[in-house]
Amino acid sequence: MRRIALFIGTNLAVLFLLSIVCHLFGIDQMAASRGYGGMGGLLAFAAVFGMGGAFISLAMSKMIAKWSTGARVITQPQNETERWLVDTVRRHAQLAGIGMPEVAIYDAPEMNAFATGMTKNSALVAVSSGLLQQMDREQVGAVLGHEIGHVANGDMVTLTLIQGVLNTLVILAARIVGRAVDNWMSGGRDNRGGGIGYFVAVMVLQVVFGLFASMIVAAFSRWREFRADAAGAQFAGRGAMISALQRLQANHGASTLPSTIAAFGISGPLADGFKKLFMSHPPLDERIAALQSAA
Repeated sequence: MRRIALFIGTNLAVLFLLSIVCHLFGIDQMAASRGYGGMGGLLAFAAVFGMGGAFISLAMSKMIAKWSTGARVITQPQNETERWLVDTVRRHAQLAGIGMPEVAIYDAPEMNAFATGMTKNSALVAVSSGLLQQMDREQVGAVLGHEIGHVANGDMVTLTLIQGVLNTLVILAARIVGRAVDNWMSGGRDNRGGGIGYFVAVMVLQVVFGLFASMIVAAFSRWREFRADAAGAQFAGRGAMISALQRLQANHGASTLPSTIAAFGISGPLADGFKKLFMSHPPLDERIAALQSAA
């Protein structure tokens, strides 16, 4: 649950920080005093901050992933395992019709892997040292196929677009309702400069609307895992992909991936009840059953 909370909290924190910056520098007040230039102006204002933040995060995703995990990119393989890793990723990438990603290893005890990057032809695929130690090569090959599937499907870009659109809608809706609340608190006067009621309402509404937006993002994230599993089965074999997922069940929920890239790992945390709506990954049992039924 800690990773789920961090994932949601990161998105809400971005929106909260943007609102603080807009308030401190008078951006909101200036836009409000001009009526946001009509609905089109308000939408443009929301899109700049909503989409802009999402795409900045995507552009920095590889750098952040390397820094936060301490991943070491394999430029010149130093042993037979590293050569096999690079060759396997290259083979999967060729089958998927994408450019060769950077291949990296990061030190972590759990079995995990992730892929990130701004485009299909400039991605990063990284595996944990624990994955290499605890899985056989057939299973590791399937995990690499799963990650290449994410890249080939354009999941990082699509997830960013969805997050950006939802951030835009959150910012837009919070300010529309915030203006209405501010006008009501000022006794019906059109407080075009944006009073305290407006600021408080926007802060609260962005948290509330942001929670609903996080549910939508999490739902897409769960769906894309099934597609990536299917890609792993296509590139490495259905039996190998099922075997890899079954092996992951041995330490399901254990992860040291930072919250900023936790959604890109091959497995995610478990949750019950209402918390399931914020899970970035479906349960491994469901993913295994989906592959078995497809067979």
